Amino acid sequence: MLDKLKVLEDILLRYGKICVAYSGGTDSDFLLNVAKKVLGDNVIAIIGNGAMVSGKDYEDAVILAKSIGVEYYTIDVDIFEIQEFRYNSKKRCYYCKKNIMGGIIKKAEELGFSTIADGKNFDDGGEYRPGAMAAEEMGIVSPLFEAGFTKAEIRSVAKELGLETWNKASNSCLATRFPYNTLLTAEKLNMVERAEKLIADCKIKSVRVRLQGDIARIEMQKEFFEEFMKNDELIIKIKEIGFKYITLDLEGFRSGSLD
Repeated sequence: MLDKLKVLEDILLRYGKICVAYSGGTDSDFLLNVAKKVLGDNVIAIIGNGAMVSGKDYEDAVILAKSIGVEYYTIDVDIFEIQEFRYNSKKRCYYCKKNIMGGIIKKAEELGFSTIADGKNFDDGGEYRPGAMAAEEMGIVSPLFEAGFTKAEIRSVAKELGLETWNKASNSCLATRFPYNTLLTAEKLNMVERAEKLIADCKIKSVRVRLQGDIARIEMQKEFFEEFMKNDELIIKIKEIGFKYITLDLEGFRSGSLD
């Protein structure tokens, strides 16, 4: 894996000057840290913020970027301007990524950066990711993918480097909590975000609150089932957000279960 790290460093040196589209997740944080080490002040981070991102994820990204010591910038996105997002079409991610990356490209070019990199890893190449297709069409580069880094390898090397995000749970756009072809609103996204935060505050990891009609279908790792079901206060607080029914998905947490 250290060989791949050297490959990654060489790729970054070849680019010379890059802007990282930064989310604060394991992948983009690993990339930004390595880029900072290799390129110094020739790397910046731009964070996209909007209703599709939980407040905690955005705040974490800002804190992490500051701790790395890179110049970072934020762009605000009105995601509901995108009809495909608003109606949660199957190609939602494609159009959403086009919108966000378009804003990042514009901001980066204003700052003198023409190469924009994302955190796509080698595993992502085998999954259904219309957002990645949009990024590729827009000329976004993916150094982790180029270097052949899998998610497990990124976590392993990030741990060796002492990065606090090495074991950070993967998260995703809040729109993934809804079935395709569902009308999305800021209120619905906020309901899901608040419910997931309540559960996370109880130290229950890798949670998805899937909203289907007036039912909150909660996915979590099976080891937390008993703890969750016994926490009457938590369940009452979740219901007070506005859900009519609260259910626990007996299959447990599955990333992309609505795909």
